[in-house]
Amino acid sequence: MCANKRILYRFVLNRIFKANKPDVMKDGFAVYMQRATQELFFTNKLNYLLVCVPLAIISNGGGWGDGLTFTFSLIAICPLAERLGFITEQLAGYTNSTIGGLLNASFGNATEMIVSMYALKAGLLRVVQLSLLGSILSNMLLVLGCAFLFGGMSRKEQYFNAEGVMMNFGLLLLAVMGLSLPAVLHFTHTELHGTASELALSRFSSTILLLIYLAFLYFQLVTHTHLYEDEEDDDDDDEELVLGFWDSIVWLGVFTVFIAILSDYLVATIEGASASWDFSVAFISVILLPIVGNAAEHASAVMFAMNNKMDISLGVAVGSSTQIALLVIPFCVIVGWFMNKPMDLNLQMFETATLFTTVITVAFVCQDGRSNWLKGLVLILAYILLSASFFFHKDPALIGRQAASSVREWNEEF
Repeated sequence: MCANKRILYRFVLNRIFKANKPDVMKDGFAVYMQRATQELFFTNKLNYLLVCVPLAIISNGGGWGDGLTFTFSLIAICPLAERLGFITEQLAGYTNSTIGGLLNASFGNATEMIVSMYALKAGLLRVVQLSLLGSILSNMLLVLGCAFLFGGMSRKEQYFNAEGVMMNFGLLLLAVMGLSLPAVLHFTHTELHGTASELALSRFSSTILLLIYLAFLYFQLVTHTHLYEDEEDDDDDDEELVLGFWDSIVWLGVFTVFIAILSDYLVATIEGASASWDFSVAFISVILLPIVGNAAEHASAVMFAMNNKMDISLGVAVGSSTQIALLVIPFCVIVGWFMNKPMDLNLQMFETATLFTTVITVAFVCQDGRSNWLKGLVLILAYILLSASFFFHKDPALIGRQAASSVREWNEEF
């Protein structure tokens, strides 16, 4: 019996991990530590922004004000999220392609997930909805637009696998359906049991979307991997590993903890920052949070496009949007259910309309499998148009919450 268990254990390990694991310590422990430290903290110029991590902690503890604490926290999350992605890729290098893809999919939007959990805990349900909506809009319009624009400056046309991308858009349209039906139910006043019907429909739809996401992962990582591979360059799979397996896990935990701390600061100070900057919470949530928080991911998509690796660039932009729509948003609804928070999929009519028009517009732009600078410019201008609309948009739910918060603070002072 013990021998059979050992055989089964060895079989499972061989299926999960690569047979020929690289030896990162072949030159000695001291050389390994120097190389790992150099790669983690000093090879990327974005890491200079890590100085904002202690500044955010000091600002929060020293009472520098919500505006400064929010600013430092938002800027500091950018390099932390980029390093989290780097460590995830290092960890994935020790596994087979399926497990590696699953790791990248799981931690690809870890920052958004952590921020959303803290906002849920604080009862900022509207901020959760708007920040995740903003991530989808920025990825599909701003990131993809910049990739098409800068990639098309040196080439007349670029090509990508339209079949795999359109599969993503089919799933995105399904997600739009799930996100729009509660809003339509609300604004047509056809709920069977009032807001309870919206909440029940949202939880049921979220369960369906999560099941679809699991099916999509199996489709992407197992049965139809050829649709999501960049055939032009196979050398990326052989990228040198500089971190050990267990070191990668430790650093993954360390960076996740710091992102969690800064996410707590972000959630606690977003309303104060809104008042000090004279920007609406809706504009900060939909526009500023996604742009700054995902700046590293955005830059990588543009760099891939400039190197003519359009399939990878599309995977960053459209793939990330698909993951947020099918995984992160439904997951927040389910977690809110267990936390007894009425988190639903009713984004309100204005936000639902922006999401629907964005998905349709980008789907038409990408349907032929070709990109050029004009398509990129169209998407960027569309994002600027949406940004302006959110700048002038008044969100009743957030205005009511801010008014109640102001009254509570006034009562506490006097």
